[in-house]
Amino acid sequence: MSIGVIALVVMGFFILVMFSGIPVGFGIGAASLLGFVLLDGDPSIIPQKLYSGADVYTYLCILLFILAADIMSIGGITYSLVRFCDALVGHVRGGLAHVNTLASMLFAGLSGSATADACGLGPIEIELMTKGGYPRDMSTCLTAATAIIGPIIPPSNIMIIFATCAGTVSIGRMFAGGIIPGVLLGVTYMIYCWYISKKNNYPKRERRSTLKELFNAAKETLPALIMVAMIFCFITFGVATATETAAIAVAYAIIVAVAKKSLSFKSFYRSCIRSAKSTATVMFIIAISNAMGWVITTMGISQVIQDFFMTYVSSKYMFLICVNIFLLILGMFLDASPALLMTVPILYPIAMAYGIDPVHFGVVVCLNLMIGNITPPVGMMLFVCSNVGKVELSVLYKKIWPFCIAAFVALFLTTMFDPLTEFLPNLLYGS
Repeated sequence: MSIGVIALVVMGFFILVMFSGIPVGFGIGAASLLGFVLLDGDPSIIPQKLYSGADVYTYLCILLFILAADIMSIGGITYSLVRFCDALVGHVRGGLAHVNTLASMLFAGLSGSATADACGLGPIEIELMTKGGYPRDMSTCLTAATAIIGPIIPPSNIMIIFATCAGTVSIGRMFAGGIIPGVLLGVTYMIYCWYISKKNNYPKRERRSTLKELFNAAKETLPALIMVAMIFCFITFGVATATETAAIAVAYAIIVAVAKKSLSFKSFYRSCIRSAKSTATVMFIIAISNAMGWVITTMGISQVIQDFFMTYVSSKYMFLICVNIFLLILGMFLDASPALLMTVPILYPIAMAYGIDPVHFGVVVCLNLMIGNITPPVGMMLFVCSNVGKVELSVLYKKIWPFCIAAFVALFLTTMFDPLTEFLPNLLYGS
């Protein structure tokens, strides 16, 4: 059997498995195993690839950032963030929608995970908006849309994975590059929420918060804001590596939670279990995807794709547009982690051949895959928020499109205007 036929069989089998509803990790594993069999690969390579894929020191910070955010949530930081955002923008037309967006942007600086944002802040935001007079389906759609800001504004788990896959990209530069696009994404949501709130006359808080109320709300949120600033500054200015910073963040979160008398041994144990479960899912996919990478490399798919682009695509922006279309479709069906692990080794060398800045390419790829997570016909984040908001998935599919369009605008601007991703990294690290 020729390599081309094997490639078609493996990819067709993978697509079939994914549509059958089998979990992503098992689907990738089944396709990888089939590839090994058809390519007559040595079976001993499989455990080696699984181990080497997960045995990366940098991945430890994924667990630690999730754990730090979870411990801070035990200390009531999610409620504090929402109260602070309400005091800040609650009086603006579409106030509670802006609160939802702004709270997600701030929480992004703690967790780096879209799922953590949706499950941690989601119930609070949805109930607050629903009681405030907003339709529950809109509240849930907005929560799904704002949750994807989490992996764009640092710390970001998927940017850590991208930097590790690329091998030559600084995590600090990736974090800095994601700030402006993450804020831009939030701003596009807020503009749409202002428009739809004015059109439908959604309620707003009539009275502005006094300076005293704003100060008190900020004081409650100060521990979280300090943690966000600490994470960014430590990594950016070289005080500590990403993994060391994540460990410091956990220690800081424990100190804050203990000082607030909200952390017991039992709650800490549960927090560790929750974080371990979340990380185990990601690490399992990472290990399996590394085995899939061997199959893809052996079949020569990466070389075929590279030859195609270098022959038929003449400019870097046309290449980025093609990548956008491909990754948006892929992101509808796959979570960001396996999508990154399968595509970055193929697409990154091509991007470098076109002279695209590594950080710019990385941020565009990450933003792309996260938008795919809220785009029908699948949209992984819609499944999560359907359960969190108690709204039928079919309803979310119909109502999410305006938020998808707003996100596409942010993606287009990020793709076409390099300074949006390159300005801060060059300012902080040098060009």
